[in-house]
Amino acid sequence: MIKTIGLTGSIATGKSTASKYLQELGCTLIDGDVIAREVAEDPRVLQAIRVAFGGEFLDDEGELRRKKLGALVFNDEKAMKKLNEIMHPAIQSKIRDQLKAFKDSSRNRRASGFQVEKAFDCVVIDGALLIEMKLHSLVDEVWVVAITKEEQLRRLMERDGISKTDAQKKIDAQMSTEEKETFADVVLDNSRDPEDLREQIEQEFFRLKGKA
Repeated sequence: MIKTIGLTGSIATGKSTASKYLQELGCTLIDGDVIAREVAEDPRVLQAIRVAFGGEFLDDEGELRRKKLGALVFNDEKAMKKLNEIMHPAIQSKIRDQLKAFKDSSRNRRASGFQVEKAFDCVVIDGALLIEMKLHSLVDEVWVVAITKEEQLRRLMERDGISKTDAQKKIDAQMSTEEKETFADVVLDNSRDPEDLREQIEQEFFRLKGKA
């Protein structure tokens, strides 16, 4: 049996930690952040960014100046929309392809007649923009990592070494935790210590496994 989890959360809520715990439980990870970085290295995408935003957002080697472009889009809603229109279709396509490859591999192992170590296969699509990109339609359950607004702001300022104003701009540029929770099958409260988060994840994982 294959179960698919869509793991998401707003910036600095601890989604990467939750993803790590799910991998430790044996889940296969499809990492939206890694895929986004790969897409940002595609020559066709880079050319589209050059046309849309100008050559100053690429360095002398033709690679993306991520911080410079990030500073623009987090302060300009129209620019963010334009960048998403360039990036999202390619990211969505890669995630769909990886999910299909995982499911095909799992089914083929079972159909081969060889003994399969795991009767239960779990794949996690880890994406900050899982809902915004409509990828939640691909999964069995949506899990949202949540913390308070105050804690989110504090963690982001500390993590990125930025001012309260800049941190708030980054938070405001994304769908809020409250909005994400309306799509959630599971809300993971990450406002306490990491061990508490781990316990929540284990409980929900074995619940899901029991339904397989």
